Formats: sequence, structure tokens, C-alpha cells
Amino acid sequence: MHERQPLKVLFLTAEAVPFAKTGGLADIAGSLPKAMRRLGHDIRVAMPRYGRIDIDRFGLREMIPAFPVPMNRHEEQASVWQGLMAPDVPVYFVDNAKYYDRDGIYMYPDDAERFVFFCRACLEMLGRVGWCPDVIHCNDWHTAIVPNWLKTLYRDDPCLGKAATVYTVHNLAYQGIFGHRVLEIAGIAEYGFMYHPEMAELAELVDLMARGIYFADVVNTVSPTYAKEILNPGFGERLDPLLRTRNENLFGILNGLDYDLVNPSTDPHIAQQYDVDHLAKREQNKLDLQREANLPENQSVPLIGLVSRLSDQKGFDILGDVIDHVLDLNVQFVLMGTGDPHYHEMLSRIAVAYPKQVAVFLTFSAHMEQKIYAGSDIFLMPSRIEPCGLGQMVAMRYGSIPLVRSTGGLADTVQNYDPATDEGNGFSFERYDRWALFATIVRALENYKYKGTWRKLQVRGMSADLSWQASAAKYADLYRRAVELRSAGDKGPEAPSSAA
Repeated sequence: MHERQPLKVLFLTAEAVPFAKTGGLADIAGSLPKAMRRLGHDIRVAMPRYGRIDIDRFGLREMIPAFPVPMNRHEEQASVWQGLMAPDVPVYFVDNAKYYDRDGIYMYPDDAERFVFFCRACLEMLGRVGWCPDVIHCNDWHTAIVPNWLKTLYRDDPCLGKAATVYTVHNLAYQGIFGHRVLEIAGIAEYGFMYHPEMAELAELVDLMARGIYFADVVNTVSPTYAKEILNPGFGERLDPLLRTRNENLFGILNGLDYDLVNPSTDPHIAQQYDVDHLAKREQNKLDLQREANLPENQSVPLIGLVSRLSDQKGFDILGDVIDHVLDLNVQFVLMGTGDPHYHEMLSRIAVAYPKQVAVFLTFSAHMEQKIYAGSDIFLMPSRIEPCGLGQMVAMRYGSIPLVRSTGGLADTVQNYDPATDEGNGFSFERYDRWALFATIVRALENYKYKGTWRKLQVRGMSADLSWQASAAKYADLYRRAVELRSAGDKGPEAPSSAA
């Protein structure tokens, strides 16, 4: 395929903003396709039409009336609605009331069946749409069955037989593990089970993410450092032997930000809009955040912000061990998030013990999230594992200085500030240890005393190019690599015995 020829890409995702969101996948799915379209590619998004996706609100129109979708020995009906993510990025919504007319998105007993149906409906609809993609971009376990199908059930399909697959791992911890019945539902039980000499458990269960990694033409993760980390047992979530077999076609591409949405000069949620040339205006947002959090209004006190899922993975175990010592340093702390009940209790207890310094919001609110980015001085992400992370990038865009553990995408985006060389854009530590975290907070607070230094760090962060422009170009290269491998007849790694 000529390098300049536009590609036809089908982007499969379980969620995408502005339609449905539970995590970072939705942000990426809502921004990368728009960036790819700006590069001239014909990219189209497909996702389920959950009950929360209102037809009138999003201006959806029915594109394909009910048609049969094979599900093992029976069929289920799907219809397809069309909406727009941008004027030139269509979104196909697969509709089936039995599977998707529910209050939530995930965590249902029939999730395997729900997402197998979604994926099968997407492939079955393409002939009816009259559009055959060059590349199908699959994301996380929900769409991981598609590369498996393209090497088995659809290998001779006139529309899909030559389509290449790119499989993106957003978080290796969520693999979609089910019993063998999922292979029957998917219609591929006859092809056998996966086997790997270092991963005997793959024959005892169905790990959908493992199948995506194995069968895709190209695999990528959401940062270069995470792509290297997951080759090792400490980060590989038991899939590192399989990932090492795909190392030649395993890549890491940083996520980007949608600058149309992540922009302090136009953000409707913050008290005072500002940009890098008018940073003095930002001070009003700190006072506004303090008022909203019911903390004393004080421009000089350092304010640490944190927006996160509350879990060990996000570093709350080491943070909990030093939070009292941090608060002894005369700082304010504003946190928003939900997660492990243990951390709900811990943070609530701290907020009661330090009412003049700590505010905790055990919920999620886009309104409050933006206020924390715009009003905090330091944005904290002490993660044990962080595949990419968007929080540190949003914080930099808003002039809040990131303080992170150097792992995954945090290591790729935050360079530790060194006063001796005057280089760096934030503060980081490597050893996953409470005292390493505490020492880094102390170091950041010492630098906060020097307003010229702090303003320089803010300007560096706000001036950095964190948009999708560079990353989208890398995805285009990845798509072309997948097409070349598929055209050359590359079937992926040598199939282990009895692999489907």
C-alpha cells in the first residue's frame, strides 16, 4: 500500500466520549479517531448503544434495521444506529435491548456474551454498509476476539479476509477471563484452545486479551515504557511469556490530549479561564477550589490535588503511610475519586482529622475534576503501575506541576526537575516506597518557595505539545505496518499446538 494512500480504519471500542465513559479508554476512543481523520484517513468508530446513550440527545439515526447475528447455534438480532463524533467521523452503535438496555456498561454476568455479540455484529454489518476496512483497531479485552476470528471464521470473507488488525492493550490487568463456553458462543470451539509452554493455565480458561495479543497482526500499548515493562513478570500480569513472543511487533505509543476539550482558556467548568501568557489569572482558580473544598483561602499555602481510582495500583498504600507526615508540612490536599472501600474509610478519617487541610470527594464529577486541575499547585500520581496516565498530562496543560512515580507513561512524560541543570518539568521518584514518595513531596515543596522556578515549570508544562498530532502519526505508521504484514501473509507467531 502506497505510504500516502489514506487508510480505511474501523475503530472498535466498548466506550467513547461523549457517549459513554467509565475510564481512560473512552477519552482515547473519543479523540484518537478525530486526530486520524485530520491526517486524511477514513476512520469510523463502532461501539454498543447502551441504555444511557439517548437517541435524540446525540441525534442518532437508524442506519441498518434488525439483522441476524450468529451466536453459536442460534441467532440474535442487532440493529445499527449512526451518529457523529465529529462532522467527518461517523460512529456506528450496535443496538440490542437484551444486552445493552441496562443502567451500567460492565460488570454483568453475561459480559462475555455481550461483547462477543457486539464484535460479531460489527463484522456482520460491514457488508450491509458496503465498506471494507483495511485495518480493524481493537481495544482491550472487549474486542480481542476479532483478530482470532479474522484468522479463522472470516479468513476467506470477501470483505474482511484481507483486513489487518491492530490490538491495543490499555491496561494488562483487565484481561477478560471466562470459561470455555465463550468459545462456543463465539463459534470457534472447534478450533481448539490456546497453549503456551510457560502459561499452562491458558488451556484451562479463555483469556480474551491473550487471544488478541496472539492473533493480532500488530500489538501496542499506550506508552513506550509500559511496552517494555510488560515483558517482565513484575508488570506482565502472567502474560509476559506470550508478550515476549510478540516482541518484534509490540510497540508503545503515548496517548494524547484532545486540545479542543482540554483547554484552560475555554474550559467552562473553571472560575477563571487563562493560558500560558496569562498565568496570573490562574490564581483565582486556586481560591475558587479552596472555597469549593471548604478550605481556608490562602494563595501561599501549597495545594496538592489528586483525581484517581482509589486502589493499590494507584499508590494509595504508600500514600496512606505518609499522609500524616505530609500534612505536617503545612499543605492543603484535595482529592476526588472512588474505589476500594478501605481507602474510602482511610481518606474520610483523614478529612475529619484535618478539616482545615484536607477535602475528600468520594465521587466523580467532571466539574470538580477540572477545578482540581486548574486550582492545584501540585498534581500527585504515585502509581505502582500506570500504562500511560492522562492526569499528569492534563495537569501540565493546566499549569499544575506533576509529582509522579517514574513508571509507564509517567516516566515518558514527566522529567524530574534538577535545579543544578535547570532541566525537567515535574518531580518523580523511582523506588516504590513511602519514604521515596515523602522525600519527593518535600523536594517539590522546597522548590515551590521559589516563585520564579515554579513559574518556569508551569510554562514548560503548558507549552509542551501533548496533543494527539504526533501520536496519531505513529498510529498511522502502525496501521501501515499491520497492512504490510497481512499482505505478506504473516499469520503472527508460529501457532502452538491446538491453538485457535
